[in-house]
Amino acid sequence: MLAVIARAAGGLENLALEDRAEPAAPGSGEVLVELAAAGCNFADLVALKGFYQDQQEFPYVMGMEGAGTVVAAGEDVASSIIGSRAIVISKGTFAQRVVAPVDRIVPLPKGMDFATAAGFAIAYGTAHGALSWEGRLQPGERLLVLGAAGGVGLTAVEVGKAMGAEVIACAGGAEKLAIAKRHGADHLIDYRSEELRSRLTEICNGSGPDVVFDPVGGDTFDPVLRQTPWGGRIVIIGFAGGAIPRIPANLLLVKNVSAHGFNFGSWLRNRPARVRESMKTLFGWWREEKIKPFVSARYDLADAARALAELRDRKATGKVVLTTGKADA
Repeated sequence: MLAVIARAAGGLENLALEDRAEPAAPGSGEVLVELAAAGCNFADLVALKGFYQDQQEFPYVMGMEGAGTVVAAGEDVASSIIGSRAIVISKGTFAQRVVAPVDRIVPLPKGMDFATAAGFAIAYGTAHGALSWEGRLQPGERLLVLGAAGGVGLTAVEVGKAMGAEVIACAGGAEKLAIAKRHGADHLIDYRSEELRSRLTEICNGSGPDVVFDPVGGDTFDPVLRQTPWGGRIVIIGFAGGAIPRIPANLLLVKNVSAHGFNFGSWLRNRPARVRESMKTLFGWWREEKIKPFVSARYDLADAARALAELRDRKATGKVVLTTGKADA
């Protein structure tokens, strides 16, 4: 089978497409999935650099999520699962086949194609978990989404609207903001041409957002923190902007503001039942068309470096997926 291999820690030049032996038969509690597509995530770049919290030893097969058809099942797994279409939330999905624990398999809702499914779980699961469990977002509250046109930012715009929030989308450039608008944003801020704090003051009638969804970090964090009102909640998703901000604890204290970290993989490991309930909620919203996943680019496995470069350079609008050639994605 073809697989994208991370040969050593570093940049995209360390990726290689290799023809490898197919995985061994699934063991107890495992299934073998023939993958049609895999989702690309910023975390893949972090892992390639060797900095991921759940770092694998090099060389390893890239990827953290995908979608395809279950073709074999190990002991203690019901044979009825064979032939089912499923999302896989597991390592090694930049490949044509993967063996994964059965508890990392989520059945696809009827009508969802493989490309959409391949990039669904981590982005939407992150947005819903971050806003619901950590941000405690309530109907009618103001939600600020930074990086609002990227893969996870755009899902936060949609999830925030589905939860009844007034959504403020912040991104770089008119094209990206237009995408956020199409997916439900009520207000738009172009951080390239507008001063962030003054625009937030204007939109929020002299105040600021109740909840902040931040996958960016960098230079935007401090002005957003200073504009967050009493009792506000900031949920930190990642640092696509590069720099990891330092949080002045005195600002949290005097305004009773809380800052929370959210890592989807950690929730999946420690609270898998809650993640599965979240997926049910999200699939329900998808059926009701409250959320409309946007796959902005598809690449072959051979072009994995080009696909990940879109994320690295912050050019992606929506979700970027790889297709394996094994099935119609």
